[in-house]
Formats: sequence, structure tokens, C-alpha cells
Amino acid sequence: MNEPRSTPQPEPLRIDGDTPALRLFALLEVIAGRDQFFNLQGLVDETGLPKPTVHRMLQQLEAAGMLQRESDGRHYSTGLRLRRLAENLLLNNTVHGARHAVLRKLVEEVGESCNITALSGSEVLYLDRVETVAPLRFYLHPGSRVPAHCSASGKLFLAQMSASQRKRLLEQVPLERYTPRTITDPTLLEAEIRRVKQDGHACDDEEFLPGLFCVAMLVPAADGGRSNTGIAIQAPVMRLSHDRLGELLPPLRRAAEAIAAIDAAAMPSAGGRASA
Repeated sequence: MNEPRSTPQPEPLRIDGDTPALRLFALLEVIAGRDQFFNLQGLVDETGLPKPTVHRMLQQLEAAGMLQRESDGRHYSTGLRLRRLAENLLLNNTVHGARHAVLRKLVEEVGESCNITALSGSEVLYLDRVETVAPLRFYLHPGSRVPAHCSASGKLFLAQMSASQRKRLLEQVPLERYTPRTITDPTLLEAEIRRVKQDGHACDDEEFLPGLFCVAMLVPAADGGRSNTGIAIQAPVMRLSHDRLGELLPPLRRAAEAIAAIDAAAMPSAGGRASA
């Protein structure tokens, strides 16, 4: 009779660095790759480091505002300082100028305000925006935030998540009603997300602000994986509605692909040097 074979255990993640600061940064990289709260023992198991070492590192990161303790006192999540650092990196990206030029060209082509967005926690963060010259418009400046469940870009980001990830995120924030059209029923929101997956674009039909219509697409990720960049067109409902989608989706798709090409060109080459 054959002996049962034990399941191989995954190799611990390496926390490398020549200095304590670099080792703290390596631990932050591990933490940033998680989509849930974590505790001391979980990080010990994942990294293979001694428990006192991990405990000391977590204390240092918590004191620096990079991590924060949850209400149960045992679990941690990313801290305000770390989230602000991530957002500032997004806002001040070195490819900002090239992306902005694509956004400006899209505004000239469609005649409406356009923006580039990213998901930050449970909210959509405006990374960049170009306003239309039309006299009637909505002002939403870079750095503005809108809830994911009632924005076109937010629905796209939610649609990329697994059902369990999406459920975990949405359970922590109320599906607040901003207008009579806001989707606040989780079952109806799941149905909307299924439509978004099928269509490849999402709309906000007066769901966040009365009188505002928005259509958005994801910018394909340079590595072919999950994208955290959206591009959207916004306008008053008197000028933009579902009836114009056939006209607006092609230029929106071209702009998304142009930004994807900019992002891909900015990625390091196989030799470790940025491409020209």
C-alpha cells in the first residue's frame, strides 16, 4: 500500500534588504499584495521570520502611520500615510503629461469633459481631468473621490474582482443612496456588474449626481492583468445618454488603448532599463 504523499508547503516569502529600512519596505510589499486584513501570526507563517521580529516591524510601521490596528486589536490594515503615498504616486506619475495629452484630444473629439480614474479603497479617485468648453458642465477636479458603487469607473473596477473580494469590500461600506437612481440593493448591483462584464463598458446614469451621465472603459493593463485605470466621458443628461454610446465608445476605446501604450512604454524592459 502506497504511503500518502504530503502536500508540499509553499516557500516563505523572502524579506530581503541590507538595512532595517529596506526590510521594512519588503514587508510592506508583502502587505500591499493582500486584499484582506492580516495579523501577526499570518505574516510570521507567510514570511518565515521569527515572531518577535515581525512584531517589532509591525510596531514600527504602525508608529509611522503606514499601518493601522483594527478594532479587534489583533488585525492590521494599511494606514492613512501609506494610502496617501500610493495616491500621490498615482497623481504625480511621470507619464502624466502624455496621458493628459490623450485626455485633451478625447475632449476635443467628443466635446465633453473626460477624466482618468483609479480605485482607492472603496472609492474612485480622479487622477486627471480635462473640462469641456461648453458653458454647462460639472466640475470634478483631480483628487476628487466618488463611491465605487454609483460611478461608471467604479463598476468597472468592481467587475474585475472575484465575487468574494467584491462582497468583502462592499460589506464594509454602505451602499448609500445619492439620487433616486442609485443602486443600493446588492442583488441589483451584482446584476449591473454582470452587464458591465458583458458589455466591456459601464455607465452612471444620474446615479451619483442628478443630471450627470457618464460612460467609462478600463485602460488595458500593461502586463495584461487586472487594470486599475479607467477613462470616462461625463456630461449633463441633456447632451449625453445611452443613445450616444454608439458614437462615443469608439473614441473612448481609442483613448484607452493610447494610454495603455503610454503605460507599456514606461514599463522597464527585460534588461531593467526603461524603454525609450
